[in-house]
Amino acid sequence: MQIVLYEPEIPPNTGTIARLCAATTTRLNLIEPLGFSLEDRYLKRAGLDYWPHVDKLIWPSWPAFLESRPAGRLVFTSARQGISFHRFRFQADDFIVLGPETRGLPPVILACAEYVVRIPIWGQVRSVNVANATAVLLYEAYRQTGELDRRVGPDDFIPIAKQES
Repeated sequence: MQIVLYEPEIPPNTGTIARLCAATTTRLNLIEPLGFSLEDRYLKRAGLDYWPHVDKLIWPSWPAFLESRPAGRLVFTSARQGISFHRFRFQADDFIVLGPETRGLPPVILACAEYVVRIPIWGQVRSVNVANATAVLLYEAYRQTGELDRRVGPDDFIPIAKQES
């Protein structure tokens, strides 16, 4: 499983996603142009001191990424089209592709997409924050593919202590 951020714009969102990738040892692919410098203090602040633990690749363009990436399905995301993520069947080698915060993935990319997923929204908002969306999709993908069961053992669950009255 890999995360792909196509032309991300907001440093704290990318920093939060990088921290998620470090926590799950998931590769993060950043497609340029980026809307910020990787030295941005807000980006580093959101990622805290986890940046050295992020397996990241930076691609100069979408075509460069497509040409050089390893095999695996591209699973595109959209706020308004596609199958609900919980009904989609993720595979272990999928690339989850998310677009820029202010405009999403371009129609020209979505028009060629074989797989498009969305997070259902029934409230009065345009979309779910890209960092939150990444977390929802990544953990669902890992749950479906059995990665959570492989990584999380029974000792990882700590019972809640009984509270005394």
